[in-house]
Amino acid sequence: MIEVKNLSKSYGNINAVRNISFTVNDCEILGLLGANGAGKTTTMNILAGYLAGTGGEVLIDGRDISIDPIGAKKNVGYLPEQPPLYQDMTVDEYLNFVYGLKHCKMPKKSHLGEIKTLTGIEDVRSRVIRNLSKGYKQRTGLAGALVGNPNTLILDEPTVGLDPKQMIEMRSLIKKLGRAHTVILSSHILTEVQAVCGRIAIIDRGKLIAADTEDNLSKDLSAGYDLTLRIEGAKKDVLPILRQINNVSDVQTVRETEKNVFEYELKAKSDIRREVFRRMSARNMPILYMKNSELSLEEIFLKLTAGSFYGKGGDAE
Repeated sequence: MIEVKNLSKSYGNINAVRNISFTVNDCEILGLLGANGAGKTTTMNILAGYLAGTGGEVLIDGRDISIDPIGAKKNVGYLPEQPPLYQDMTVDEYLNFVYGLKHCKMPKKSHLGEIKTLTGIEDVRSRVIRNLSKGYKQRTGLAGALVGNPNTLILDEPTVGLDPKQMIEMRSLIKKLGRAHTVILSSHILTEVQAVCGRIAIIDRGKLIAADTEDNLSKDLSAGYDLTLRIEGAKKDVLPILRQINNVSDVQTVRETEKNVFEYELKAKSDIRREVFRRMSARNMPILYMKNSELSLEEIFLKLTAGSFYGKGGDAE
């Protein structure tokens, strides 16, 4: 478990992180989302013990990282945006080096073998790191973070620079790791956070402005109970039925999506989904699509960070 309490970090007059608090539970994947310069990397560096905060606390499995840094960092595996790889080493040499650096007590051969299999780098174990593709370098960096089997993984932009296939493979691997590890993943790629993370924390100009599941954030920020529907049936028959439903304030026909199937947008003051279903089914008019007005992750992010601007000082990544 990770507990962050009133964490702050300043560089002179620049406030990179401002009094943020959140918790990440065991075997949970939390997505730390924010624009470039929002404070994500600073936060990640503090959580990993690379930087000291100006104020507040970070507890890793109950150990305060500022009071007991060695004990706390034993439980952390960190993958920075640029993995700290030794380019002239082979993959095996690098992992052996990390094993010694961490004073790992686990059986070396079997432990490193399991990590190489898990991260998919067994086939390149004898290759020099500088000759690897970007994807294999990221995997090797992640393998290094896994040495010692830490409870917590902190991954800063783990798919940056990868091609689409490599991104999918890395996301799949992170989801698999989340079954046995607490994971914080920072990214500015919305689809990545959406695909991997169970909960989302949004940082804007150093402040934590939201922390919840995507569904809950969408419900909290969505206005009203508006619906988009696709209904099979003559438009002249469907429109009067929809307009007669209580608490429907407006109905608009959007388009014909296929023969005799029209899309409608309804503005409503309450949840009318069940009533729409009852009325359409009573008249044998199939509802082929129904979607409420809950916001997408992109819309959530834009709504919460509206007006953000990092180019005038005061904040840093």
